[in-house]
Amino acid sequence: MNRLSLVLALLFFLPFPLPAEEIGSVDTVFKFLGPDDKIVLEAFDDPKVDGVACHMSRAKTGGIKGGLGLAEDPSNASIACRQIGPITMHEPLKEGEEVFSIKTSLVFKELHVVRFFDRKRNTLVYLVYSDRLIDGSPKNSISSVPIRPWDKPE
Repeated sequence: MNRLSLVLALLFFLPFPLPAEEIGSVDTVFKFLGPDDKIVLEAFDDPKVDGVACHMSRAKTGGIKGGLGLAEDPSNASIACRQIGPITMHEPLKEGEEVFSIKTSLVFKELHVVRFFDRKRNTLVYLVYSDRLIDGSPKNSISSVPIRPWDKPE
């Protein structure tokens, strides 16, 4: 079996998480072959906290390798989370619990969003960061969601 066949077989059988809902993107670098480098804007809901949605922007590598899913994406990401309805927690929250992740390279790199609860300020804090098997990146971003009563529209 040649290398390309092996890589394609691995891509087919490795479990990749479903991505967040893509809202849009902008191109940042033109690539003659394959897709352009871009900044992707995605949205996802907190799976354990009803009433909170997060929007995240992240860099995505294009070109031939990027188009085939073989490129490593940069560690640049930003997040903004907001209360979009009444906040309901169905079970006790774990500190630093992962609420979203996506692979940003074939095997070694992943982007994570984790949640913390600041009890003193009654606020949920979301942190986005990237890690790699050997070394991670100090680049990160946070967003805070104060838990407030939600008024029903009249």
